[in-house]
Amino acid sequence: MHWSIQEISRLTGVTSRTLRHYDALGLLPAIRTTDSGPRRYDRTALVRLQRILLLRDLGLGLGAIAEVLDTQRDEAHALRTHLTSLRAEQGRLARQIASVERTVADLEQDPDTQEGNIMATDMFDGFDHTQHEQEVTERWGSDAYRKSDAWWCGLTAQEQQEWKAKVAALSQDWADAAVAGTDPASGEAQALAARHAAWLASVPATPGSGQPLPDRGYLLGLADMYVADDRFAANYGGTEGATFVRDALRIFAERAYPAGVGSEDAY
Repeated sequence: MHWSIQEISRLTGVTSRTLRHYDALGLLPAIRTTDSGPRRYDRTALVRLQRILLLRDLGLGLGAIAEVLDTQRDEAHALRTHLTSLRAEQGRLARQIASVERTVADLEQDPDTQEGNIMATDMFDGFDHTQHEQEVTERWGSDAYRKSDAWWCGLTAQEQQEWKAKVAALSQDWADAAVAGTDPASGEAQALAARHAAWLASVPATPGSGQPLPDRGYLLGLADMYVADDRFAANYGGTEGATFVRDALRIFAERAYPAGVGSEDAY
């Protein structure tokens, strides 16, 4: 089945001019029934356009989008990664909605029956990364939060989006491996564990940051938390997926760290 450029424009809200521009760049090639015929799009083009729009919403430029599409040819896998990001964003938006609803409800109360001021933590839940400030400060100290916050705020919007996409891709790869019944000790699982450890070590001010590997105790503590805390287990498909991640990270720690290296209570 083929769709005309006008039909695609109506379906997606993308203007015909933009679609022609994507075609000219080779980003979204159209097909033609004849050499001089009008542009037509098939199902493959629709899937590609969906990916383009998702990546554009992440703040990527057309050049970066083209690079992603060229390197990630498994469309189902790529869209599962996008789905993970969208679900995380859905959760954040849900918290924002609930936050604003609570504020509106408080403001509309009869002044004579209001119980007190609006809680700041309720007002701003879901609006930005600082929602975990207290938790980070309690676990690793105010200096750790300050340095991490300064690093994050120092990134451009595109760099932040690229970072989020990278983390979402890692989470999706973990979830896919868990669903596939991958052995935590297998080469595939241990490659994911190595990626995970490198990611943790790349975050400034966290235990072991800037080193090839994060602090061993920090890694193992987080691995246990992924299972114990539903907020984090959700990133890996639920408790079962988080358990797979924990087991793989434990095996990785046994193999990657020399005996006795790394504090067990650093977390």
